[in-house]
Amino acid sequence: MRGTMMDFPLTLVHVLERVNKLFGKVEIVSRNPDKSIERGTYADVYRHSRALAQALLKAGLRKGDRVATLMWNHQHHLEVYFGAPIAGGVVHTLNLRLHPADVNFIARHAQDRFLIVDDVLLPLLEKCRGNAPFEKIIVVRHRNSTVELPPGMIDYQAFITGPFDSFEYPAIDENDACGLCYTSGTTGQSKGVLYTHRSTVLHSLCVMLPDSLGLRQRDSLLPVVPMFHVNAWGLPYACALAGTKQVMPGPHLDAVNLLDLMQTEKVTVGAGVPTIWLGILEALDKEPKRWSFQPGLRMVVGGSAAPQSLIRGLDKHGMRVQHAWGMTEMSPVGTVSELRSEMLQLPYDQQLAKRAKQGPPVPFVETRAIDEQGHEVPWDGKSQGELHVRGPWIAASYYNQPEAQDRWTSDGWFKTGDVVTIDSDGFIEITDRSKDLIKSGGEWISSVALENAIMGHPAVKEAAVIAVPHPRWGERPLAAVVLKPGAQVTPAELAAHLSKDFLKYQVPDAFEFIDAVPRTSTGKFLKSALRERYRNWQW
Repeated sequence: MRGTMMDFPLTLVHVLERVNKLFGKVEIVSRNPDKSIERGTYADVYRHSRALAQALLKAGLRKGDRVATLMWNHQHHLEVYFGAPIAGGVVHTLNLRLHPADVNFIARHAQDRFLIVDDVLLPLLEKCRGNAPFEKIIVVRHRNSTVELPPGMIDYQAFITGPFDSFEYPAIDENDACGLCYTSGTTGQSKGVLYTHRSTVLHSLCVMLPDSLGLRQRDSLLPVVPMFHVNAWGLPYACALAGTKQVMPGPHLDAVNLLDLMQTEKVTVGAGVPTIWLGILEALDKEPKRWSFQPGLRMVVGGSAAPQSLIRGLDKHGMRVQHAWGMTEMSPVGTVSELRSEMLQLPYDQQLAKRAKQGPPVPFVETRAIDEQGHEVPWDGKSQGELHVRGPWIAASYYNQPEAQDRWTSDGWFKTGDVVTIDSDGFIEITDRSKDLIKSGGEWISSVALENAIMGHPAVKEAAVIAVPHPRWGERPLAAVVLKPGAQVTPAELAAHLSKDFLKYQVPDAFEFIDAVPRTSTGKFLKSALRERYRNWQW
């Protein structure tokens, strides 16, 4: 027997209409390239998004056409997030931190017809434009900008100015594509993931849940994670659904600027990768009384594992770290580490160990870990396996890349490439990427566990551990270490620090002190660069 419920399409049209009707007065705050503050509202976003949709249709946009962005986090980028999909198009965020050749490849692979770009990024556009297929380039000129509009390009404000009050939404199915993001390409060529209206709306609903990221209307969110990185973890859409104030930092991602925004805009939730929060912790340790924050300020950390030392340090300043994990292929949120009621009675160090895990899967994300023999591993917190996932906002294939289908199992699970353990409470802990595990003398060593422990030493700012060839053991761990300014420590002292928690064979035989750990475009450690640097290491 079939049910008798309404067939109500889950589209971004509903999200945009809702935020205008209920939360039109809520602020959207943007920090411009010249550091001036610009204030708008969701009502402004509503009007401009509809105007942009009408302008794109008038300019020849067809259903499914890609509208690329090359932009920082600000209100106009949010307008494109809605304007392109409600016109029947697909918003495609280009990662401005990639190499220009990679940006060009991605734009060509996606066949982007339109590009909307920040005026301050025009020099970057010239480097990556090449033979990209952009038919129209629309330039957002920010307040006090002195940038000249290049010939043939269109001013954004002029583009969306017109008699658009009569705009009517085209027919949109919930399974139509609305967004396109490409992976960072750390394990090979970047791959595209095409999100649907339905998957995006469901993901937004999940992000709002109390034991997920818990966004509320009364919150004020600072998305430090770029809007060109998995749609800023889906937070702009979730905020619109909840009516949450958004505080956009623009290109100014230094610790002092972010802390100033947190204070002046009464931020209650921040979101970024660990390197951002490590910089903030360093600034707070230097000037602990300079800033004051909202009670219960939460820092959502994702992108890579947050070391316990970071969580402990921010706790001392009244900031609560909320550990999350996901992937581009997952829209991206997959797990959130929130303590359960019975865990609140545990001693602080035991709570901390739990919070440092990636946590249990959020609702409707199913997980399993499969060992090398193809068996599902038990929930004992020790057995390791590759994490597989499935759910309504997880990709079923890559966009226009049938040769990459080996990332999916025959029974429909996505193979993440992350090696994990799962404890008896269902908390997932990523022990490494499969490509970063170190196999020494037939035994596996987790580079992530070593990194987090090394960064727990008071002299260490950051550390990355890689495998280097060894004539006897096959591979041995080498630690590349960045010290805090003015700090000193010897390799022997670091080895002794690790020996408290690691077996002898797990402790690195070599420690290299470097100025900075190479990073990917999204702030993760770029271990391939370190492996290349030390590939001829002599023991």
